[in-house]
Amino acid sequence: MGKRIIQQRRGRGTLTYRVPERKFKPLVAYRPVGGKVVDIISYPLMNAPLAVVEYADGNKGYIIAPEGMKVGENLKSYVMPVSQVPEGTKVFSIETYPNSGPKLCRTSGSAAIVVARSEKECIIQLPSKKTKKLHPDCRVTVGVPAGEGRKEKPMLKAGKKWIAMHRRGKLYPRTSGVAMNAVDHPFGAGYSGLGKHKSVSRNAPPGRKVGSISPRRSGRRKK
Repeated sequence: MGKRIIQQRRGRGTLTYRVPERKFKPLVAYRPVGGKVVDIISYPLMNAPLAVVEYADGNKGYIIAPEGMKVGENLKSYVMPVSQVPEGTKVFSIETYPNSGPKLCRTSGSAAIVVARSEKECIIQLPSKKTKKLHPDCRVTVGVPAGEGRKEKPMLKAGKKWIAMHRRGKLYPRTSGVAMNAVDHPFGAGYSGLGKHKSVSRNAPPGRKVGSISPRRSGRRKK
């Protein structure tokens, strides 16, 4: 069957494919008390910056900082139940149910739109254009996560890209299957196209299970 492919090596769970452990592990969560923003920090494992919040009970916590947030501002002007947000407003760090913690739209630049509100449910439109119904007590952050233009600056050196990817446990550089030899990958030994069919059976052996695994359909869509 040839050499071990990337999927097999990644499945072993070696240190090559693990995200390195960090001492600083901030928990992004909402608190039922008010607070004030005391600092805005960067966390390498997240795209958006984090706001350090000092709550009224003396404890500190972290939330994803929206664009325009400044040190010293009150948290009540940003974090609120979705039932209090006007229709058409952009929100992020959305709870899927009350007190679940922020789950949806956490990356920089991604935000949902409040479409409709009622006493029983609120409807939001996600960045994928799909709509989702929420409980009115689900908390959200008003605005858009900061750090949206992080990808506008290009990576000028391959070494910088390598460091950025390996800090998050990502494999870089990646080599496509068709660019490999036949012994290294089932798609190898051919730049003109795939050497074998891309769709494989669910019961295929591990060395062959690459591409579209047990697809529901194949071929071109009929217009």
